[in-house]
Amino acid sequence: MNKPALDSYDTRILAELQADARLTMAELGRRVHLSQPAVTERVRKLESAGVITGYQARVDPAALGYGIRALVRVGRCDYAAMQRLIEATPEIVDAWNITGEDSWLCRIAVVDVAHLDRVVNALWTLAATSTSIILRAPCEQRVLLPPKPAGDPV
Repeated sequence: MNKPALDSYDTRILAELQADARLTMAELGRRVHLSQPAVTERVRKLESAGVITGYQARVDPAALGYGIRALVRVGRCDYAAMQRLIEATPEIVDAWNITGEDSWLCRIAVVDVAHLDRVVNALWTLAATSTSIILRAPCEQRVLLPPKPAGDPV
């Protein structure tokens, strides 16, 4: 897929929508100094180009009763079996197939230590695991903008 050329308006639109995806097109236009029709067209083009892939609400796991979040590294295992386990385990919030010693990194949300033990044991049936409990998340869901060209000041 070709990387679309993004200008400063597109970059500002992406920053605003990542900060608050519930903005109306009129308000978004005001914030980036474009008319509502112009900003609507730019958002549509960003969606069509696959730059904007969706909109969602961020939910606080603790507010839903998930008191523990953890990262679980899973060693080399059968890809299809891991895919099935991911699909069958709602506690796996994110899963990435990675390079290195391990094959998978999963972010999970569980109620308590006993719940953590059950989820990790299910993963362990496929391969060795290593679990780290998340204590704090000082940087989560950071706004992602296009990289600056090489040589541009930071």
